[in-house]
Amino acid sequence: MLNNYIKLALKVLGRRKFFTFISLFGISMTLVVLMLATAILDNVFVPRAPESRFDRALTVYSMSMTNAEGTSRRTGQPGYRFLDTHLRNLPGTEDVTIFSSAAPLPMYANGRKIETHLRRTDASYWQILDHTFIEGSPFTKADADEGRFVAVITDDMRDQLFGGAPALGKSIDVDGQRFRVVGVVRSVPITRIAGFSEIWAPIKTVKDPEFLRRNMDGFGGVVLARSEDDFPAMRAEFAARVKALRPEDPRYEVVRTGLDTTFEAVARLFFQDAEGGVRILRIVLTIATLLFITLPTLNLITINLSRIMERASEIGVRKAFGASSRTLVGQFIVENVVLTLIGGIVGFALALIAINALNNLSIIPYARFDVNFRIFAWGMLTAALFGVISGAYPAWRMSRLQAVQALRGGAA
Repeated sequence: MLNNYIKLALKVLGRRKFFTFISLFGISMTLVVLMLATAILDNVFVPRAPESRFDRALTVYSMSMTNAEGTSRRTGQPGYRFLDTHLRNLPGTEDVTIFSSAAPLPMYANGRKIETHLRRTDASYWQILDHTFIEGSPFTKADADEGRFVAVITDDMRDQLFGGAPALGKSIDVDGQRFRVVGVVRSVPITRIAGFSEIWAPIKTVKDPEFLRRNMDGFGGVVLARSEDDFPAMRAEFAARVKALRPEDPRYEVVRTGLDTTFEAVARLFFQDAEGGVRILRIVLTIATLLFITLPTLNLITINLSRIMERASEIGVRKAFGASSRTLVGQFIVENVVLTLIGGIVGFALALIAINALNNLSIIPYARFDVNFRIFAWGMLTAALFGVISGAYPAWRMSRLQAVQALRGGAA
């Protein structure tokens, strides 16, 4: 039965090519935008190199301090002292890394100015994040502990500085300091909060030694858990430690921060509260998606109504020969699902072209977006739901036609 429905659907879609084209265009364009948005979100939030272990990692990227009444707030990034005191030895911890933000800095090479980013890290950074090394290796724990002036750079930075020649052992000048290159890694998208930079150096090469004593400064931290099951205990212990902290500034009494997943960390950056921010961010993304889908769905419903009512005589004949309303509804919904799945395949092909163009434009530095099987599966599921929803009402309208009215071309 289903096989016959599909064959009939393909024949029907070939009858009115203009209506079919308009429907396919609306479906495919809708899915292209949705797949592009999903690919970008996937690139930001789904664990992938160099953050492929972040399915069992919790982060601290932001914090705030308020007075007791909540009328005054100071927000920023945590400092080295705060992270070093509060992230170590949490229950279920496999490893901890503390690092500075990737600060934008100018450097000069071959008589020209180069805009770059420098991040200072500890040695554990290279154990938790899995950067792909093209040359050399990360700096060692001894390098980090002793503050040696060594650095890891990206392949793009190597190409800019040395014209693609091997960089190991060569010196670079950045932030008024000279570093010796010990490793070269593949470039990382700027969407990776912890993984992105273009130059990495040991934390103890920071010029101002006062960073060791600040609770709020330009640092972040990642705790790698042995298992995701350890998250609740880690969060509870961290929250207890933070609650006991008293800010250095007497104007403030309460410190707000938390151990967050990547999605929660982004929500906290926007809304200063991870739990409430996650709800708001999810609601915003859901509403935006629903609003974007609603217009083409309504358009497709209108087209389907016209297409079905044009087939009133066919419906009347089939009803006269005993076809039930349920059979006819099933047929028309299958037809619409077939249409939307074809639109989904076209949309997927167009999304691949659009993503390739987006990658070539380099709008987001070093980002390489892709449409993987997970995104394709969600796209096809969306197309199928799109087909069922946009076909259900027209099919119901069609099922209410009496055989005599249908043969006369009338409506119910």
